[in-house]
Amino acid sequence: MSADVGGGPAGSWKVTLPCTRAEAEAIDAGPELPLDPAPTLATSEEVLDDAEAWRLDAYFAQQPSAHAIAAIAALAPSAGAAPLVERLADEDWVTISQAGLAPLHVGRFFVHAGDETPPAGTRALRIAAGRAFGTGHHETTSGCLAMLDALERDGAAFASVVDIGTGTGLLAFAAAYLWPGAAIVATDIDPVAVDVTRENAAANGVEGIALVVADGTLDPAVVGPAPYELVIANILAGPLVSMAPELAAIAAPGATIVLAGLLETQRAAVVAAYQACGCALAEVDRRGDWSVLRLTAGAERFVPSGPFDPKGRDGWALDL
Repeated sequence: MSADVGGGPAGSWKVTLPCTRAEAEAIDAGPELPLDPAPTLATSEEVLDDAEAWRLDAYFAQQPSAHAIAAIAALAPSAGAAPLVERLADEDWVTISQAGLAPLHVGRFFVHAGDETPPAGTRALRIAAGRAFGTGHHETTSGCLAMLDALERDGAAFASVVDIGTGTGLLAFAAAYLWPGAAIVATDIDPVAVDVTRENAAANGVEGIALVVADGTLDPAVVGPAPYELVIANILAGPLVSMAPELAAIAAPGATIVLAGLLETQRAAVVAAYQACGCALAEVDRRGDWSVLRLTAGAERFVPSGPFDPKGRDGWALDL
């Protein structure tokens, strides 16, 4: 994505529009804007489970030009009103947008961004608001945390884990806590996310996770340690479908595969893609419009019949 900014005063600016969930999904998939340099686009649900009540926020480093505002407005044609344009203080908008998040208690995990005191018996994970997504508050990430916690409680044990699209590293950290002897690889297509994960690991005393900048599994550092007994991918439905053969290929026979970032309406397509690779659906945790899936890899390790198809991978780093 890219954006055209005007020559106005320096400082952060925000352009806000109402939008629908369908428009938000299209925006989250990474639209190509005829603008340069890029604004940062963020969508959010204004009213729970209301497909018509979403919001688009576009953040600019300088005052946006009329051309840039028009380009943002074109992303949400349902708005029916002029965008709201406002200047923000000269601060990191991502930090501001996440700083007010309340601590999250999921299973044995207490995820927080500040100095809150964790409840007794929990593993506190401090994920500071900042440059990568994945604070645990979105249904997809909290659902993955709950599923991982439940797996360990039910006696699951894994010696090798890979977290594809790690974002802030939260799910990889949770796996390291639940299965302390496991060899864990955490990857992201975004180098900034990998840097953030490294910083968060140090802040939380998490050691031993191998961090890799990679497009899915397309890196020797990801494929080399395979097969994995636990595969986690919290990304988006399109990339999950596109990556099905390569994720199945790095899964050990009978491995557990946890997938998230998909809407309930997208579940059938995602499940079908993995069933075609020998995986079986074992559990669905539906959270509002979103679903977290647990699948089991086939009894024999999947071997792809041809090269991986990159179609549908665009925007997969929008970890939720």
